[in-house]
Amino acid sequence: MSIQVSGLSHIYSKGLPYQSVALDSVSFEVAGGEFFGIIGHTGSGKSTLVQHLNGLLKPDSGSIVIDGVDITKGKVPMHGIRRKVGLVFQYPEHQLFEESVYKDVAFGPLNLGLSADEAERCVREAIALVGLDFEEVSQRSPFELSGGQKRRIAIAGVLSMKPEILILDEPTAGLDPKTHNDVLLMIRRIHETTGNITILVSHNMSDIANCCEKILVLKKGGVLMQGAPAEVFVRKDELAASGLDVPPVMDFMQKLSAGGLDVKTDIFSVDDAVDEIVRALNDGKKETIANMNICVRNHPC
Repeated sequence: MSIQVSGLSHIYSKGLPYQSVALDSVSFEVAGGEFFGIIGHTGSGKSTLVQHLNGLLKPDSGSIVIDGVDITKGKVPMHGIRRKVGLVFQYPEHQLFEESVYKDVAFGPLNLGLSADEAERCVREAIALVGLDFEEVSQRSPFELSGGQKRRIAIAGVLSMKPEILILDEPTAGLDPKTHNDVLLMIRRIHETTGNITILVSHNMSDIANCCEKILVLKKGGVLMQGAPAEVFVRKDELAASGLDVPPVMDFMQKLSAGGLDVKTDIFSVDDAVDEIVRALNDGKKETIANMNICVRNHPC
């Protein structure tokens, strides 16, 4: 399973006086099993892009090849593509509608034609993947759950259809810090468990840096840059000109380096930063002690 996007362009209200270019010749690839991030300022085309990846939108030009099939061709059956490519919208809990958690999560598998037994197996697996207990939540109303639980159930509704590609558009938006971290850990666990392609769209640079192997940066509908987190976030000035920041931990390490502490700056997690600072301080102490020894030898009492 892989994704190849080439020359993708999309124009809203094409031909009208207020037409708007949402995507302009966007090209990138996502390898099988990759955790891929998409970032960009508001209006850069992120949501428009991911809605093309399961056929919700059709491009004005360009191609999208998923698992060897160009889904932009007119005769490609989108039913199979949308089963392979699961898209979780921002605030997905707003789409919960059934009277029980079970019915909500089972809606997709049943509409795919699965038997009741097969659907139940999918529901159990999906609820477990999002870190909830089936027996505890399955018969509850989804509207009685906490905000974080609602979001997990909404994501489970997509996972229950066994997608081979999971796209999450701002999955932690609006959550308190603890729930934000819990949901992010859940997403990482889902990726590790399934081994499928995961595409994360986010404004949170720390989330992107700590999760993703490769990042696509959009600006005004075009590709500004792409590459590994260290390759992207080292271009701090270009990102700032596009209204984007580097992850706070990396920014802190860059300031320490500029202040004279010999630390690596391509670090994104707090734990790694602590280890690197301790290493640098210990190395500094060793150098100070070595210099003192030389001084003593050259100036004996």
